[in-house]
Amino acid sequence: MKWITLSAPLVLALAVSGQAAAADNAKASTGAVTTSVFGTLPDGRQARLYRFSNAHGIEMAVTDYGGIIVSLRTPDSSGDVDDIVLGFDSLEGYLSDAYRKSNPYFGALIGRYGNRIAGGQFTLDGQTYNLAKNNGPNHLHGGNKGFNQVLWNAKPFSNDKGAGVILKYVSADGEEGYPGKLDVTVTYTLGDQDTLSVEYNATTTKATPVNLTQHSYFNLEGEGSGSILDHRLMINADAFTPVDDTLIPTGEIRSVEGTPFDFRQATAIGKRIDEDNTQLEYGPGYDHNFVLNRPDGSKGELVQAARVTEPDSGRILEIATTEPGIQFYSGNFLDGTLTGKSGRAYGHRTGFALETQHFPDSPNQDGFPSTILEPGDTYHSRTVYTFSAR
Repeated sequence: MKWITLSAPLVLALAVSGQAAAADNAKASTGAVTTSVFGTLPDGRQARLYRFSNAHGIEMAVTDYGGIIVSLRTPDSSGDVDDIVLGFDSLEGYLSDAYRKSNPYFGALIGRYGNRIAGGQFTLDGQTYNLAKNNGPNHLHGGNKGFNQVLWNAKPFSNDKGAGVILKYVSADGEEGYPGKLDVTVTYTLGDQDTLSVEYNATTTKATPVNLTQHSYFNLEGEGSGSILDHRLMINADAFTPVDDTLIPTGEIRSVEGTPFDFRQATAIGKRIDEDNTQLEYGPGYDHNFVLNRPDGSKGELVQAARVTEPDSGRILEIATTEPGIQFYSGNFLDGTLTGKSGRAYGHRTGFALETQHFPDSPNQDGFPSTILEPGDTYHSRTVYTFSAR
């Protein structure tokens, strides 16, 4: 298969209908965006749900709590519509003790730093910063209260590019141990040409690591429908970053050739997941960063990163990104303790995540692309998801 650099938005065929029911059904419309109350936080603030559509009636649902994509309903090859992202139909599901204990980050925006930082520590400009160790000995996805648990300032919009919501959050200097005040803007846009774009921008007052991503779990047969092991996956990567037994990269860039990590041709996720392989044992399963193939001179441009097909429904997911890596996670720690929108439990490997990103532990890895944002510079990243069926 030939992978190409994409200089224009991808086209997707996508039908979405928000599933989440608001505790208060009073609604207001802003152009193509409908707003309702999604629930109330423990401190009394209300979280809201935003449903938006394009000219073709395509819709999705996002809440300002954690920037979570709550619902994404797409047609299969027969035109039947199902919700293909894991999650809950009320805010209470995301606040429950069971969810907080397992913390799978369903559909959320992740920051300041997506993925792991070794030992919850990094040194920058001669100063050592200590972060929460919320994943064994390591720091994960921004700490004890990452961007997935904050209430973002949301502004719905509808213009000639489409409809969506602009989410803003100011992370204070020292929040979760990170230096600098970080001003973050994330924009979800559902375009009239059937494109879904997630665009990230940030500025800082002090040098700081930044690695933002989106953590939706997908099941292209429909959330709650069972295993994702028959999904066929392609990843545009000749190499991946192997990890130690705490899932921290060793610093090596290893070829996928001859390994269970070779997804350069479409392969069922479950075909090699149980092979006798040390990296898969550490997972347990796939929980690894892939080094995306990028043509010379294409830094900052969209390149195709991954493609997933589901044979029964015919649904297809494609991902393009400006990022250098993508984390493939095969839902190894889902254990059936959480029940989703379908009323069915999310068991082992019933959803997968493909998180576009810089590499894990980059602040401690000189050989990885830098994630340090300096004052006066602007962090910018864009990922485009394409959904279709055939």
